[in-house]
Amino acid sequence: MLLIRVVDALEKEKLKYALVGGHAVALHGAVRGTIDLDFVIQLTKSAFMKAEKALDEIGLKSRLPVNAEDVFNFREEYIKNKNLIAWSFVNSDKPTEMVDIIITEDANQIATVNKEVMGRKIKVVNLPGLITMKKKSGRPQDIEDVKALERL
Repeated sequence: MLLIRVVDALEKEKLKYALVGGHAVALHGAVRGTIDLDFVIQLTKSAFMKAEKALDEIGLKSRLPVNAEDVFNFREEYIKNKNLIAWSFVNSDKPTEMVDIIITEDANQIATVNKEVMGRKIKVVNLPGLITMKKKSGRPQDIEDVKALERL
């Protein structure tokens, strides 16, 4: 399972992370279908480099022709001028294996809860934090996720 592989890889690198996005919505109990995994990590150069290494080791490569140093050094420019909110990775042999590292949020500022998946504890953004992130995004799917999460 991709989620377990990614979490194992991030934890092997001792990265602080939080699962966010559609999988976090589902783990909190709202019905939500999604393919990609969304994570928040610390906004440090070291964390970006460790995340790139961890994902590379499990066969995921950056979709964009950039590396961790580029994304870290030009993060604000990418967000402001290119509307890039996530650094995306994909497995070219299995294109349904996709991971986004959200570059607009810092794992140091995110409260997490542990959710059990296949006997493993996964750090997931807590419910109030997830609702806040979804509201901030404003995308139609995120607004629907907020409605579902608020009904829990």
